[in-house]
Amino acid sequence: MGSLDPGDPLSYSLLQFLQNTSALLRIEYIAAIVGCMILLLLSALASGAEAAFFSLQEPQLEKLKHSTHTADKQITRLLEDPRQLLTHILIINNGINVGIITLFAYIAWLLFGSLTIAEVVGCMLFATFFIVFFGEVLPKVYANKRPLSIARRTAPAIVALRPLVQPLAKLLTAISSWIENKYGARSYNHTMQELKHSLDVALTNEETSPEERRILRGVVNFGSISVRQIMRPRIDIIAFRSTLTLPELLPEITKWGYSRVPVYTDSTDKIEGILYVKDLLPYLDKGPEFKWQELLREPFFVPDNKRIADLFEDFKDKHVHMAIVLNEYGATTGLLTLEDIVEEIVGEINDEFDEDDEIIYTQLDKNTFIFDAKTSLHDFCKITEVPFNAFDEVKGESESVAGLMLALFSRIPKPGETIDYGRFHFTIESADSKRVKRVKINVGSKKKRYHQVD
Repeated sequence: MGSLDPGDPLSYSLLQFLQNTSALLRIEYIAAIVGCMILLLLSALASGAEAAFFSLQEPQLEKLKHSTHTADKQITRLLEDPRQLLTHILIINNGINVGIITLFAYIAWLLFGSLTIAEVVGCMLFATFFIVFFGEVLPKVYANKRPLSIARRTAPAIVALRPLVQPLAKLLTAISSWIENKYGARSYNHTMQELKHSLDVALTNEETSPEERRILRGVVNFGSISVRQIMRPRIDIIAFRSTLTLPELLPEITKWGYSRVPVYTDSTDKIEGILYVKDLLPYLDKGPEFKWQELLREPFFVPDNKRIADLFEDFKDKHVHMAIVLNEYGATTGLLTLEDIVEEIVGEINDEFDEDDEIIYTQLDKNTFIFDAKTSLHDFCKITEVPFNAFDEVKGESESVAGLMLALFSRIPKPGETIDYGRFHFTIESADSKRVKRVKINVGSKKKRYHQVD
């Protein structure tokens, strides 16, 4: 084959084409490398943003809520829906990573021409290393050390890109919710069935102690217990009137020995706040003019049908230990503390102020008990080890032994009257014209229900 002759018009044109193509390839090669580096930087920012947003601590979040800075407000709004925020960041990050891999493949094609399978695999491995190390590991390590700074820098960009990724985010969220609803519930129910079966085996095992059985029952039933079932009823709530002076208040605090006490103005239907006794310590020498009411903390209200598992999470998130329970009309029906919830699993927790000799029931034999009528049905079922739903068909809104008696008799029974329900035989031990005070209960095997008046 002869060499190209520059004097020949055809050879000159071919030489010019090859020179232009070579220059163009060099420009594309450089542009691809620069584009790849820019995308790698953007991937690092997206990964850093993901780590930063979800590494913010509670004190930082509280600070952001009260900040007037634009970026801080954007961070607060984004974290109102963390699941959606994570979806947006992952879509952005994965889109960038796909672009990086594409440019890596293009650069390899420019270098080697047609690519073999081995070259394609090598290119992917090389690109994956760069993405994982420079686009994931290093940014997240850095962001975990400076989460607030990174979140502030990346929040405006995420807010700006949200309209672009929102359609895809909605589609992915809908698919995820469908899969979760279809298979997640089945998995949960299957797990609960296995857990209850294991509990049945443990309860029938002679080596299982009563304390172990009580804890196992508490764990399994924890998610199904409502606030109404274990709350302290309104009639038993110790609360202070806000009109008391400090000298009048201190003896009441000493008398009852509680560290946190609700405070009301007109009646316990409207709790104004919670007094933390420790807040009074610096002011014990003050006189009647001292406004101790200014030390009250905001009360935490919950509906009576809330599950205690959810309330336990609220206690942890809000850093409170007491909740005022309201009914559907907004009236106070009871009070519940963190200790009450924990006791549902581990049993009674007594401190130096608890009365060790307080007896809520007496066990006469294996199947016969005498209960104070104000004992909750939940506690009755727990003590006698019967199912918590044993009285669901008849108790209505009642949550105490006294309320169950009123539901069974449809009136206030007299002392000595008896009634059967299922395998339970009830005898009214003490009552007056206003309420039932004490009930003897035999847990037998009867199935017939009838009334008998002595």
